[in-house]
Amino acid sequence: MKKLYSTIGLFLATLLSAQVPQAFSYQTIAFNAAGTPIANGNVSLKVSILENSATGTVLYSETHTKTTNAKGLVNLNIGQGTANTGNFGAINWGTNTKFVKVEMDPNGGSNYTNVGVNQLMSVPYAQVAKTVVTGAGQGIILVSPNGTNYTLSVDNSGNLNLPVSQSSNSTFPADLYMYGSHNSFNPSAADFMRNKGNSKIGYKYLPANTQIKFIASPSSSAQVYGADNSGFLVPNGTNFTALSNGFYSIGMTNYSSYTTVVIKNLVPEIILNNSSSQVSVSPLSYNPSTQKFSVIFNGVTSSNFYGFKIKINDALYGEYFGDNLNDGSLDIDGASITIPNLTATPKNVKMEFGINFNGSGAYTITQI
Repeated sequence: MKKLYSTIGLFLATLLSAQVPQAFSYQTIAFNAAGTPIANGNVSLKVSILENSATGTVLYSETHTKTTNAKGLVNLNIGQGTANTGNFGAINWGTNTKFVKVEMDPNGGSNYTNVGVNQLMSVPYAQVAKTVVTGAGQGIILVSPNGTNYTLSVDNSGNLNLPVSQSSNSTFPADLYMYGSHNSFNPSAADFMRNKGNSKIGYKYLPANTQIKFIASPSSSAQVYGADNSGFLVPNGTNFTALSNGFYSIGMTNYSSYTTVVIKNLVPEIILNNSSSQVSVSPLSYNPSTQKFSVIFNGVTSSNFYGFKIKINDALYGEYFGDNLNDGSLDIDGASITIPNLTATPKNVKMEFGINFNGSGAYTITQI
């Protein structure tokens, strides 16, 4: 059985039509196990565009079936194959390093062998031009000699607006969504950041080393935001990172000239309402598979227990959760949560609760 051991690749940014091309060309020579070019043979290729590293997130992948020429040369247009993952037109070529992974089956089947991963050192110019403006209303960012960013924009009547410093409130859109490596940087799966005054916040369990960015809308064409060298929020910045496994508060606050971002691993607190010292509360535990916290109250009675709230010391100013309707739903700044059916006889009860990204949540209380 023949195996492929090596390949020689050449990337060419090529204008394929009068419109911005949704492809760029690629050439390679296919060799068999003996090191001889496969002449006039049918081969299958799988090409993937990776983000940030040679083992990074697969932004897009496609397959091709091609016939080599007499010297074993294969020509194809990346972006015009049979798509398997992602959308070639949705790739933001203007941000982060891109790598191209090529796999091949010299027999024309689907038994692919990895024949190389290479950094795309020169992004196809037409693709960069296509993403200078990445979403409606975003404008074009111009950089002055001293490094200051300015935005040139146009209104719906076609009137140009004078550039304003990119450090102004224009860096803090009315709405922002969070996405990252935890959801394969899929815009349609991004979580909406809850607006809280001049701040935005969300809650999420994240695995260690999760990479995070923000996007102006859950669309592949929307403006992407990341971190600058100081960790402030800027358009097209680098990834933020959640360093360890845990339940996180992700918050940001706008200070007119800059926006801070805080990603905080936290554990909520149970705040009792002047309950008797006869009541003890276990430490909170968290189950990532169910995305729920649990706590046990020991020795509660109708005369020594007066309710409680859940406090989260979040990335901003902290929030208290209660239950306004006593219906098992958590409400921000809600009324104290009570334990039903208490009597004079001490009971031990278990509470489980989950908090969603937008601050909503639910809980259950059971006797144990």
